[in-house]
Amino acid sequence: MVRRYLDLVSLARALEIVRDECGGRPGTETVPLDEASGRVTAAPIFARFSVPGVHLSAMDGIAVRSADTTGASETRAVTLPDALRVNTGNLVPNEYDAVVMIEDVWLGEDGTYTIRKPAAPWQHIRPVGEDIGESEMILPSLHTVRPHELGALAAYGVTEMPVLALRAGIIPTGSELVPPGTRPGAGQTVESNSLMAAAHLRSLGVTPTRYGIVPDEPDLIRAAIEKGIEENDLLIVSAGSSAGTRDFTASLIDEFGEVLVHGVGIKPAKPVIIGKIRGKPVIGLPGYPLAAFTILREVITPLVAGYGFPVPDPETVEATLTTTLHSDIGTDEFVLLSVGRIGDSWVAVPQSRGAGVQMSAVRANALMTIPSAKEGVEAGEAVTARLMVPRRQAKEAVLVTGSHDPALDSLADLVRPQGVEVHSTHVGSMGGLLTLKKRQCHAAPMHLLGADGEYNLPYLKKYMPNEDLVCVCVAEREQGLIARDPVEFEDLPTLRYANRQKGSGTRILLDHLLREEGTDPATIAGYDREFTTHLGVALAVRSGEAECGMGVYSAAKALGLAFTPVATERYELVLRAETLDDPRVAALLRAVSSEEFKGVLTALGGYRVSETGVRRVLP
Repeated sequence: MVRRYLDLVSLARALEIVRDECGGRPGTETVPLDEASGRVTAAPIFARFSVPGVHLSAMDGIAVRSADTTGASETRAVTLPDALRVNTGNLVPNEYDAVVMIEDVWLGEDGTYTIRKPAAPWQHIRPVGEDIGESEMILPSLHTVRPHELGALAAYGVTEMPVLALRAGIIPTGSELVPPGTRPGAGQTVESNSLMAAAHLRSLGVTPTRYGIVPDEPDLIRAAIEKGIEENDLLIVSAGSSAGTRDFTASLIDEFGEVLVHGVGIKPAKPVIIGKIRGKPVIGLPGYPLAAFTILREVITPLVAGYGFPVPDPETVEATLTTTLHSDIGTDEFVLLSVGRIGDSWVAVPQSRGAGVQMSAVRANALMTIPSAKEGVEAGEAVTARLMVPRRQAKEAVLVTGSHDPALDSLADLVRPQGVEVHSTHVGSMGGLLTLKKRQCHAAPMHLLGADGEYNLPYLKKYMPNEDLVCVCVAEREQGLIARDPVEFEDLPTLRYANRQKGSGTRILLDHLLREEGTDPATIAGYDREFTTHLGVALAVRSGEAECGMGVYSAAKALGLAFTPVATERYELVLRAETLDDPRVAALLRAVSSEEFKGVLTALGGYRVSETGVRRVLP
């Protein structure tokens, strides 16, 4: 069993230690402004590659075949016939489909692994494209770049874009890291945390120095720490703070000075290190980008304030949470949000809570805390949201919740010059309908096929009867089978399939077609493997994880895959009629009807635009 943390303390206690042990009087100097932080984008920025590019372990443990773990229990131990030791972030070879945490593994003297509970398929594995898919938009035009977004831009392959003097050194460690501008190979990751940390420090008035990547070799990390302490007032060591087989930061800080804290009761970022060397603070950042961002915000910002730097106090709003969130007692959890005003009320939509999903921070405009004394927060509960943007900017957000389509990104970019920010959440057509019913989004994109062959109206009449609704057609779009080589619908039982989630219009269409063909879904391998976006399906096909999936033509085209059309469907935005006079909604609908948007759809391919912008009114 691997010991993960030295001594877990609360965040409040960690900040007391920072206040008592760190800080001082900084010097002054005059410096030029540089880098992208605070600049405004002139065009939309797209991901050059998917992150992660391969399946990665989300835990320190062993990679297994889930089928081999069947029957394991507290009363029936199972010794695995085949397993592979992996650390967090390691490549998970294709022959394995799950990771078991090392805490749940017993290692035999003969090198065997024994477990006492079964592993679910794909547990503790970060799948290809979990964070972002190739060609997906990261930022729209006319967007002021925030410090943490520089890390995301680098991670996705994007390379172009008088004061108090506190010198901070940043040392990235990890043999798997490659510099920005490099397409990562199998098991590699773009080093982005140091770029993010430098920008955050610079926004606070600190002078950062980024050092080169240091492989996981104790002597090399030792030399880098010696140099960093000599040249700076504050040192940050990125990664190596957990308890994997290549994590050395805590022991090296203890060798040079003193480890004050190793492990704080927060999520993400539990394995943070706070130490001192020669009277200078040393912070060990966790390697996951969102965990690193949490420590920059919750620990390093107060540390900088202790030196006398003016640190901005974010605005807060009281908002209604759209989704129930469960959390662990004893841990303060930070959840990124998209917040916006609907009528006179604020609404908060949680983003993905995965510590490696950097797009959550790119999409977010606020965050909330689930206190350590609570087991979670219920949907509909009032929460305090800390704004990450000015309140005025948050008020301009339009919440679009429902079915995913790549065209929504282009639509968001078209309305950005009018001061409108579109925040899209992909929960499927039924999820969007129910969110609209609860008045927790401005617009719900959907394509729900009714039994009579009509799209959307049967479902709206059933679930929102007697409501004044307006359906605005985005396009009639082609749905089809995405594969490396062309396939036919009758081939599905012979292929490994990548499915969309329950409640999505694509899933409903598939089930309808299967019923017409008399095909039992149980005969389709992979039918229960669900993806939340069309690009996710296409990525699964291109990576070889699946041989086929259903999605829109534009997703197949973006990744150079074959496409066999099976249906043309009506993809619409559904809104309450009472919101049509809202200037933000009006701007969105003008953009939908514009010739410019029709041109975008035509260029993407797979869309018929003769109905684009046409409205249907209910009842």
